[in-house]
Amino acid sequence: MKAVIIDDEKDSRQILASYLKKYCPDVTVCGFGESVATGLEAIRQHIPDIVFLDIEMPYGNGFDLLDKAGDISFETVFVTAFDNYAIQALNQSAAYYLLKPIDIDELIKAVEKIKAEHADNRVRHAKVLVDNIRATGPQKIMLPTLEGFEIVAVQDILYCEAVDNFTRFHFEHTAPLLICRTLKYFEEVLTPHRFLRIHRSYMINPDYVIRYSKGKGGYVTMKNNQELEVSSTKKKEFLDLFEK
Repeated sequence: MKAVIIDDEKDSRQILASYLKKYCPDVTVCGFGESVATGLEAIRQHIPDIVFLDIEMPYGNGFDLLDKAGDISFETVFVTAFDNYAIQALNQSAAYYLLKPIDIDELIKAVEKIKAEHADNRVRHAKVLVDNIRATGPQKIMLPTLEGFEIVAVQDILYCEAVDNFTRFHFEHTAPLLICRTLKYFEEVLTPHRFLRIHRSYMINPDYVIRYSKGKGGYVTMKNNQELEVSSTKKKEFLDLFEK
């Protein structure tokens, strides 16, 4: 697979290129960029399969570059020194990202996942991210399942249920989905969308609550008539949400 590395730091570009050459022999680095403008030029010149993209750069960031790239025909591995906003956005699209300094095992893992999905010609994760950045309508989230992944609108989710190290997503009109990540993971992803963890086993979309019944913590009834327990430690936060 052909790769382009876009990073404003020369040392970072060279280190990543040397890691790829040594540990990921199926990847050939064919071009570099140090800004949004030079990154776009490298992408258009080399038509890569993978773009390793720094998020923070002068005169724009990695999200700006993707927004200007038009039809995205490549997979993206974001490289970041850890910014909370960026990580939330990336997690929401299930995109690949590497934290600086780059861990070799994580780099190999990201490349192997992309190789597998590249062979299946699947939807690009970065496309979901860019669609969300551009969107004026419903935001979307990519959910990894045992068979592949599903892309759903956040507003269609009624609630999420912890099932060991998995999460079961419940919807109003479609069958539940068992997702290969923990509820704790999705708590970070969905909290910005007003979802609330009401119990160690449940996180709800408050737009679908139709009834609350008093008790030590109480119970909520969702729009699908499912009754869910509210823990006593979450009761005040839950009630405060409906008083706003």
